[in-house]
Amino acid sequence: MTKERQKQLATIAVLALAAGAALTGKNGWRLPRFDTPVPSASKPAPGPQDAIYAMLDAARKGDVKAYLACYSGPMRTTLEASVRESTPEAFAKYLRDSNAAVKGVALNEPEKLSDREVKVRVEYVYQDRNEAQTIYLEKGADWKITRVDGAERVKTLVPYGTPVR
Repeated sequence: MTKERQKQLATIAVLALAAGAALTGKNGWRLPRFDTPVPSASKPAPGPQDAIYAMLDAARKGDVKAYLACYSGPMRTTLEASVRESTPEAFAKYLRDSNAAVKGVALNEPEKLSDREVKVRVEYVYQDRNEAQTIYLEKGADWKITRVDGAERVKTLVPYGTPVR
């Protein structure tokens, strides 16, 4: 490329930038300022599945207070009585121990029962078996677990941890 051609391209680039700046100023456009924080997208309200995951996380950690906060109604009252009958430390150990064998969890989409109540099928994956349970939740200020059906064993075709051939 000749020096003459380079000068022409540089001139065109400068004129294009000047025209762009003039148009943005004339139309009221402003370039973004990088020193001001960008508003983050608002987070969606926590759903029923979030309440179940919070309960599972609290149980895994042995956080009795957070675990109880996931429940409401008679179920919470029963759990609080269990904590009082033992000790918070013993209940925390029970939560950790009962969740230690869980290898994974699968949640179905919530099934709406009413305007305020849903049920969610939860499948727990263990080393030697899978178990499914239905959890009922109600919406107040947040979703809370109000009832839990008994666990049922689920037939698995390939047990967890089976080597692939």
